[in-house]
Amino acid sequence: MRSVAFVLLTPLLACSASVPPVDQLPPDAQTADDGGGVSMVPPARGFQVMSPTIDIAPGDDKTYCFYFRTSNTDELSIQRWASHMDTGIHDVVLYLTPTPYQPAGMMPTDCAIATNGSGTAWSYAAQTADAEVSLPDSDGNGHPVGQVVKTSQPGFLQIHVVNTTTGMLHAGVMLNAYAYPADVQVTPAAPFVTLNMGIMIKPGSTANPSMGMVNGTCQIPSDQPLHFFGITTYTHKQGTHTFVKDGPTTVFDSSSWEHPGTARWPAPPFYTFSGNTLTYQCEYLNRNSYTLYTGDSVTMQEMCMAIGFFFPAPGGAGHFCADSTMLY
Repeated sequence: MRSVAFVLLTPLLACSASVPPVDQLPPDAQTADDGGGVSMVPPARGFQVMSPTIDIAPGDDKTYCFYFRTSNTDELSIQRWASHMDTGIHDVVLYLTPTPYQPAGMMPTDCAIATNGSGTAWSYAAQTADAEVSLPDSDGNGHPVGQVVKTSQPGFLQIHVVNTTTGMLHAGVMLNAYAYPADVQVTPAAPFVTLNMGIMIKPGSTANPSMGMVNGTCQIPSDQPLHFFGITTYTHKQGTHTFVKDGPTTVFDSSSWEHPGTARWPAPPFYTFSGNTLTYQCEYLNRNSYTLYTGDSVTMQEMCMAIGFFFPAPGGAGHFCADSTMLY
C-alpha cells in the first residue's frame, strides 16, 4: 500500500512557536540510525514516535501497523508534523484512534482499518524519506490552526515496506509532532474521513481487466461552516480514477493511485462546501484472478477513502462517513 503525502506546506509562525525543519537543525541534532538515515531530536514541546526496526526480505511488499500511545501528559495543539523513513519503507500513514486497537508496542500486519474504520483519524502521511507538513498559520481571524492530540493519545503508524533489492533491509520510521506553546490560542482542526465498505470488483486478467467503481455522498454538518484546507483520496494499486465533488462542482480529481496529489487551500479563503454534501468516487481495473473486496491487504483487497482536514473542530472532534452514512 502506498500513501499520500497529505496537507499543507505552509509557512510556520514567526514566533516562539516556530521549529526549524529537520534539514535546518544543527549538525549535532542529526545522527545516523540503524538504517543509515537521520535520527530526529524529539520536540521540546510535542512528542516523538519511533517504530521498531523491520527486517525486510528481498521481494517483500507488505504493510505493518505499529501501535503506540503518545508521551504527552497534557492536551496538545499540533503545529507541524515531520517524519523520516529508512530505505525500504515505501510510505507511512499516521492514524489516531479513540481507544487502543492493540496494546502499545504491537506491530501486526493486519491494520484492521476496514473493520475498525469508525473513529480512525488519518492525521499525517508521507512517501518520501524526509517529509513534513505544517497547518495553516492563520484561520483568517488571526489565530493559528492546530490539530488536537489528547493526553496519552492512542494510535498507530501504518508502514508499507517494499524491498526490490536482492539483500535484506533493516528499516524503521520516526515521527515528530511539534506543538504550539500552551499559551497560544489555537483554532482546532480535525480530519473528515470517508470509507466505502462496498467494494466488490469481479475477477479479471491482464488482457481483460474487470472494471468497477464505488461512491458515496456524505452530509456535511451545517451547524457552522467547515473550512477545508486540504482534500485528497486513497486507494490501493487497482485504483485508476478518484474524485471528490461539492454538488456538481469537482473539488478534487486524480488518475494516479500512488501519487493522487492534494487539493490545497493553505490560507484564507479556505474551501467551504456550498451544497453541504461531499460526494466521492473511486474507479478500478482488476487484473487479478480473484474478486477484490474492501480491506487492508495490499495484494488481495482494495480501499476507497476521501480525506480532508477542516476547522473549526471544537474539542478536536472530526467527522467520519461510512459509505454514505455520517456516523459522527
